[in-house]
Order: sequence, then structure tokens, then C-alpha cells
Amino acid sequence: MIRVKNLGLAEYLPVFEEMQEFTSRRDEATEDEIWMLQHPPVYTLGLAGKPEHVLERNEIPVVHIDRGGQVTYHGPGQLILYLLLDLKRAKLGVRELVTRMEDSVIELLGRRGISAESRRDAPGVYVEGAKVAALGLRIRRGCSYHGLSLNVDMDLSPFSAINPCGYRGLAVTQTRDLGIADSAEELGCELIGILEEKL
Repeated sequence: MIRVKNLGLAEYLPVFEEMQEFTSRRDEATEDEIWMLQHPPVYTLGLAGKPEHVLERNEIPVVHIDRGGQVTYHGPGQLILYLLLDLKRAKLGVRELVTRMEDSVIELLGRRGISAESRRDAPGVYVEGAKVAALGLRIRRGCSYHGLSLNVDMDLSPFSAINPCGYRGLAVTQTRDLGIADSAEELGCELIGILEEKL
């Protein structure tokens, strides 16, 4: 069973610290959880993140965190799903989890007539070359945290101040601009259902 928590609009740092704490204190009997939420504007820079991928400083804070990957942006109107899963118990490797996450977003968009794809060289989901969903994970003691973000109906301009996920000039898009009217919460609930089937 996976417990789902809807955290609404939540500041980044307290949620990040709670993910770490949850993962540190969990044991083999702890239920897996998926947290659905949105964040106020924030850039997050992964463990291998290079500061030069932040092209210009603005009023949006940059937070150094412990997931893989480079820099990305989170803001209101973007769906976040954090996957706190016991991969050892599920007998699931990291690459397989990433693939199932990508496939779940691709299925979600496919249900609405949007053709999307993943890229082996750059994790995430893309529509006609533009990134619509980003992925980043941390595995500790055989358990995952962090997860995925899906751009739904947000201000995309802060992405122009960074090289998204470390790729210069990478285009980004969102579901609203793809003709999808569903809200972040509506898409989130459906995406969680798809993920649960694949996990």
C-alpha cells in the first residue's frame, strides 16, 4: 500500500528536511508514501550541480540539495510528486523506477492525445523536444525520496535564468500550453493512480 499525502502549497526547505527525516527513521514495516504538492518559487541545485548553470541571479532563492542532477525550478502551478519508496522491499532498481516514472507521465499525457517521450541521455519527459516533466531522486538505505515535477499552469520565465537540468537552451513547456485544461491537483491524482499501477 502507498499512502498519499496532499501538502498543498508548501515551502521547499521544511518539506526537504521532512523527506530526509522520514527516510532516516523508516524501517522495513514503514508504509511507502507519495506526497503531492506545489512549491513557492525556488531553484534547487543537485549534488553534482554546477553553479554556472544558474545564469543570472534574481530574487528566487537557490537551495543546494542531495538529489542527483543539476539545477531546476519549482513554482506555483507546477505539480510535484515526491516518492518515498522502499526500493529494496519492492525489488526495484533506480533505473527501473525512473523508467516507470517517465512512462507514467507519458501515459497521462497520452490519455489526452499528447505524444510524449523520454530520453536516455537526459531523464524527464519531452513533447516535441521541450521538457514538460523533470525527475530527480536520492536513494538512501535502499529507499527513495525526491521525485518528479510536471509543469502544468505556471510562469515559465524563471527557467530562462538557468540551464534547465544543465542543458543550455533547453526548451520547457507545460500542459496548459499543450491544450490540457486540467489543474495540477487533477493531474496529480490521476498520475498517482497510474504510478501505483506501475509500482
